[in-house]
Amino acid sequence: MESKDPMLELLSSLEQIVFKDDSQIISLAQKPTAFTEFEQLRKGSGLKIDEFARAMGVSVAMVQEWESRREKPSVTELKLMRLIQADPALSKQLA
Repeated sequence: MESKDPMLELLSSLEQIVFKDDSQIISLAQKPTAFTEFEQLRKGSGLKIDEFARAMGVSVAMVQEWESRREKPSVTELKLMRLIQADPALSKQLA
């Protein structure tokens, strides 16, 4: 019998709670890079670059660095991006 990683199970459960719509779930088995996940999250947010930067608490230049793949978003920044994409109204509260 194959043993499952408890941390992976916990994260998968949290994803299912936060992202009730299965189309928004990014499977942990796929292991996207920070760059590819950023691209999906940025496009999915529907925000203009300056609105996105303000919601993230970073400069427009930093978002441009992420988009050009010169800089990689941190794990914390990616988590915030996921929350913004899941609830776009959150971006107005953060800005």
